[in-house]
Amino acid sequence: MLKLHKLFAEPISHAFGHQLRPTAEQREYLVSCKNKIRDHLRRGIEAATVSHLGMNRRVTPRFRTQGSWSYDTCVQPAQYPPQEMDWDFGVYLPVTVWEDNGPPHAMAKLYFSLVEQLLLILCDQEKWVLTPGKDTCIRVKVASWAHIDLPLYAAPDDQFVQIIDKAAVLNARGIALDSAEFLQEQLWEEMDTIMLATRKGEWKPSDPEAITRWFKDRLAEHGDQLAHVCRYMKAWRDFHWEDAGPSSVCLMIAISQKFQRQPGRDDLAIEKAAEHLATAIRFDIREVAIDDRLEDFNRLDPMGRGFAAQKATELQNSLFQARTWSIGLKSNAIASLRRVFGQRIPDDQNLIEQDTSADAIRNTEARQVTRPVVVATQAG
Repeated sequence: MLKLHKLFAEPISHAFGHQLRPTAEQREYLVSCKNKIRDHLRRGIEAATVSHLGMNRRVTPRFRTQGSWSYDTCVQPAQYPPQEMDWDFGVYLPVTVWEDNGPPHAMAKLYFSLVEQLLLILCDQEKWVLTPGKDTCIRVKVASWAHIDLPLYAAPDDQFVQIIDKAAVLNARGIALDSAEFLQEQLWEEMDTIMLATRKGEWKPSDPEAITRWFKDRLAEHGDQLAHVCRYMKAWRDFHWEDAGPSSVCLMIAISQKFQRQPGRDDLAIEKAAEHLATAIRFDIREVAIDDRLEDFNRLDPMGRGFAAQKATELQNSLFQARTWSIGLKSNAIASLRRVFGQRIPDDQNLIEQDTSADAIRNTEARQVTRPVVVATQAG
């Protein structure tokens, strides 16, 4: 048996996991783009809240990074183009008038139109491209390899005021907060009434932090290996599907629900995740802790679910086969992995080790054992 962990492990500069990471330069560029968008929209929306959106006073929007960049599972595209990195950047509007359990109905379309017009101006300045996004977000293509998606939210103004007041108290007590962004992790959870604007001019109830909270709880439970495996599985999806396949959220939830930690063995952890996914992806994927209405996060149709299950089984079998080659056939193990993950699996036999029974014992996660009951006896 072979240990393939080092082919994946991030600390090794040419390992698969390291190659999946966005580079420091890419991150720096996307942060600068995100900040330009934030500053431009902050000024523009604030100036238009009375004249364009019909509010009774000027208000300042807030912004928040969401999605894969917030829980560290963004990966380099496997097929570039057309695949791209994406940054999910939520725009939050404090609404002064709240009617019928939501903002004024007409405001949704006005809000969407205002933000698109403001972004057109910025895109012209920066040589970016405003592209047709989803019904629930606006997309800005900031590079040939990346775009920023902007979902538009609204929440009651009084909730923002309460959170900002709380932030000021924390600052006064010496608890550091980003002075430019008062709404930090624990403070965002105070927002319990959030509506999402759509391009069609509708408001939909939303909890954009639900998935992030749930996944961070799973990371606290299982450790960083869970995030590593989610990145590997997203890269596997991108290698086999150019623009479809299971969504990132679907993969993340399915993997997390039955994750089995394998200390020091990412290869075994991926194999176990693929085994579970092969079954789970055939059915609806729901998580009550994220959505008590039990939304189905598996958007694939029946044919797509069957194909995804087949590919997940192939992944599990390829990982198992790769591990079973003898120590003299390391090249065969690498070939097995490249068939399911692509050429980014390093062609470096020095990263493959022999798996011994002692290794298996050391890499088995410790489990708490119930103390045996000792029955009292009497010698005679």
